[in-house]
Amino acid sequence: MKQKKVDPITMQVISGALDTIAEEMGHVLYRMSFSSIIRESQDLGAGLFDKDYQTICESESTPMHIGSIPAYLRGVEKTLQDGEWYEGDVVVHNHPYYGSSHTPDLAIIIPIFYKGRLVGFSANTAHHIDIGAATPGLIIDVADVYAEGMLFSGLKLYEKGKKNEGLAKMITANSRASVQLMRDIEAQIASAQLGVNRFQQLLDKYGEEFTFTAIYQLMDYSEKMLRSKIAEIPDGEYRAEGFLDDDGRNRDVQLPVVVTVKIKGDSVTVDLTGSADQTPTAYNVPFEGSCKVAAFAAFRKLLLDASKLEVPIPSNEGSFRPIDVVAPEGSIFNPIFPAAAEARFTQCNMMIDLIIRALAPVLPDQTIAGSSAAISFASYAGVKEDGNYWVFLEVNEGAYGGRPHSDGPDAIDNLMANTRNNPIEDLGMHLPMICDRYELRDDVMPGAGKYRGGIGVVKAQRVLTPGFITHESERHTHVPWGAFGGSEGAVGKCDIYNYHSKENVKSMYSKFSGYATKSNDVMAFYAPCGGGYGNPLERPPEQVREDVLDDFCTVQHAHEAYGVVLDQNLEIDRMATAARRSEMGG
Repeated sequence: MKQKKVDPITMQVISGALDTIAEEMGHVLYRMSFSSIIRESQDLGAGLFDKDYQTICESESTPMHIGSIPAYLRGVEKTLQDGEWYEGDVVVHNHPYYGSSHTPDLAIIIPIFYKGRLVGFSANTAHHIDIGAATPGLIIDVADVYAEGMLFSGLKLYEKGKKNEGLAKMITANSRASVQLMRDIEAQIASAQLGVNRFQQLLDKYGEEFTFTAIYQLMDYSEKMLRSKIAEIPDGEYRAEGFLDDDGRNRDVQLPVVVTVKIKGDSVTVDLTGSADQTPTAYNVPFEGSCKVAAFAAFRKLLLDASKLEVPIPSNEGSFRPIDVVAPEGSIFNPIFPAAAEARFTQCNMMIDLIIRALAPVLPDQTIAGSSAAISFASYAGVKEDGNYWVFLEVNEGAYGGRPHSDGPDAIDNLMANTRNNPIEDLGMHLPMICDRYELRDDVMPGAGKYRGGIGVVKAQRVLTPGFITHESERHTHVPWGAFGGSEGAVGKCDIYNYHSKENVKSMYSKFSGYATKSNDVMAFYAPCGGGYGNPLERPPEQVREDVLDDFCTVQHAHEAYGVVLDQNLEIDRMATAARRSEMGG
């Protein structure tokens, strides 16, 4: 007998319970972890999934993580040790050609049994600081996926509740940070086990059939709401293109990224045909675990923004269904095994930035100008006096583009990331590093506009021991775009110098692997600044003056970009401003 529909009030109660489970899973994971990339930055995702791998609920964390777990589960189905799930199993999985987002993101998956039957999965992913790759922490310039570190394909760390001691020993023997790695995995297991327990309690309370009826109604509701938003966009094909700096080895050879957004009725296809061929380095994007997830995130950001909806739309499988993604095999967004694919984040950010740009003409009130779209992911590492490694992973902030009704946010992760900055006090207490500078950029101006672009961060990190730095970033050559009359933003840069000879600065490429450092070497990262939105001459002179007083804008830039003239007391010269703006066409 088919279960009747669940009434709206009860469905909302169950929806709230599911959201709470996912949030609690994420909370347990980052609170119990030892490495700062999980504990402080919260580079993780957690949720529940049905036995067909559909997302039931997800934590409010990094979109790249949670959206990828269904792909992990589909990959595990093909590779599962013993080919069968049992109560007490705990699977570890990270193979990028079997659904993972990239190799450092280990998934922990525990099956959920109810009354002796498999009904779903509790799972999470988290970025680990070292899984034994060719360079500590991160990897870019390598020949194939095997050089990225340990590969796990549906392996059972626990079999029917019994720990696989051989696998655990293998993991600890192949990481430069083995203690943190295993403790972080244990935190993931605790998080996933909590999800199992909480979901079983929910089934006890409402019954299996009733609960899943509510779950599938929630999925259908999310799908319906997203389709209704897509249907408001005029049918057609919308195209945008940009460039990536290089592949981490072949310098000064830019890589094209071409995005065609095809709207047909209430469905959308993101077509990446025309983008660069796959690279000979790890600068490729796993199709299932990262490329498709970036498209899902883009449209959830554009069309299901919770701040613009009277009722938030549940984050579940329904929000994925209306979106299809096309990327030719052998391209940078769909590499062919065994191509390496660890350094895959900045390409996804550029892809989302271009989706926004493509749709800007038909969604002017929902899109923004170009963002930095160039996550800076840095690995600092060295060897302690006792011969053991220290490894630190850091995500540096960028900046958003100007928005339809406000300035672009400064110094914040975008577009695909949602990680937090690592407190410099924590850094100094646990690692042989010192943060010499951490502030907004003052060497360039953000994109001018009625609403200016966000200002990127500058962070200078000094290492106190010899070691290595690997850095993945982007947009040293491709400027964030301005929208609707706004001007372009500013590109990023990266310098390395020694603290005791600051005049000898080495300008670095946006990405590099295993750079050997000496004691007191400093890496200074300057994030790109966002583009402006709208005509700069429509920005109120009073607001321009406030920016000057806040050191967000120079007097010269106020004059040249905004047509605002300030006297020696930094007061607005009304007559001179009117004349200057008239001269500029305002």
